[in-house]
Order: sequence, then structure tokens, then C-alpha cells
Amino acid sequence: MNAKEFVELFYTEKNNILKSYFSNPIETEVGLKIDNLGLTREQMEKMQNIIDAVLTDAMYTILLGLDGEASIGSIQQTYKIVDESGCEISNCGEIEEYAYEYFHENK
Repeated sequence: MNAKEFVELFYTEKNNILKSYFSNPIETEVGLKIDNLGLTREQMEKMQNIIDAVLTDAMYTILLGLDGEASIGSIQQTYKIVDESGCEISNCGEIEEYAYEYFHENK
């Protein structure tokens, strides 16, 4: 696995989470809570956009934190990410590059 594939998995997961909240809301606690609000179609679209932005911010920040480009909590440092074979997934800065591409240019 490389940095691009690693980031792509996060991006796919974000989209899967978002879809699970709105496609079949009774299957997740968040989806059920949203469904119980009784929102109109327009309000539901706004809610989906808000949650999409929240998930994007959270995952983007985590990825940048792992890459040493942002803090996680109050600590900013570079982490070494390796696959199960012990091979390093990325060099410093690669995750940030792909995270921006996937989470901000794919809009």
C-alpha cells in the first residue's frame, strides 16, 4: 500500500459512512437520530451537506496529523505508518498531498 491508496481508503470510508446515515438511516444511530428529526427534503439535503463537511474536516485533519502537518490533540509530530508487512506507507508530506486532492479537489 502507498500513501495514495491509504488516503483513498479514508475517502471511501467517509463516503460509506455518509451514505449509511442517509440511505438506510435505521441501520446507524446517527442515521436514526437524523431520521427522527422529520426534516423536509430540502432540510435533509442541508443536513447531509453539513455532515459531509464534518466528516471531511475530521478525516482530513487526522490524515494531516498522521503526516505531521497538523496537530492531533495538542501534539504535532510525524508518525511512521507501516503496512502489515512492515513497509512504510509514505514519506513525510505524501499523505497531505493526496488528502488535499481527495478531500478538497473531489468536491
